[in-house]
Amino acid sequence: MKRIALIAVLSLFVAAPGLVVAQMENHVEVGAFADYYRFDRGNAVNFVGVGGRVGFYVNPFTSIEAEMGYDFARNNTTTCSNCLNTSFVTTKVRPIHGLFGPKFNLGPSKAHFFVTGKVGFVNFDNTTPSFAGAISNVTTSGTRFAAYPGVGVEGFWGPIGLRAEVGDELYFLGGPQNNLRVTFGPHFRF
Repeated sequence: MKRIALIAVLSLFVAAPGLVVAQMENHVEVGAFADYYRFDRGNAVNFVGVGGRVGFYVNPFTSIEAEMGYDFARNNTTTCSNCLNTSFVTTKVRPIHGLFGPKFNLGPSKAHFFVTGKVGFVNFDNTTPSFAGAISNVTTSGTRFAAYPGVGVEGFWGPIGLRAEVGDELYFLGGPQNNLRVTFGPHFRF
């Protein structure tokens, strides 16, 4: 009987750290972000907006994420020999991005790099004739299939963190169309 009790106590001490780590493992990540989207069809148009994402961890290094972004303003930047002027203008064209796919963490630490690959759509909402004339290949509102390979870095201090990501959002209209996309914002793990 003493031997069984001793084995039970030793088993508890061996299993306890694993149980504690299993309870501390993060299962969900939720975040908001500011979005910069460089729509480049002949002459580049810079859009800024906001978005959000949610990720569910499959294991400590892999999560499945879904995100949605809404670009509500256009950025106009002009340069001269000794100046730089930038202004944000609300436009009638508002790209909406919806993407879904895996994120792979490249390190177990609280600050690490990651890679991601997502698929989804980009929608050019309320395209006006003036916008269609300014940018080739987009003549009407419509939803296009999109693929997004990206890389980033994130750091967490407890459940609160910051995340920066950059990638190429390709949409397909007569072949792949490359567009730079950058996001930055807070994230929460629980």
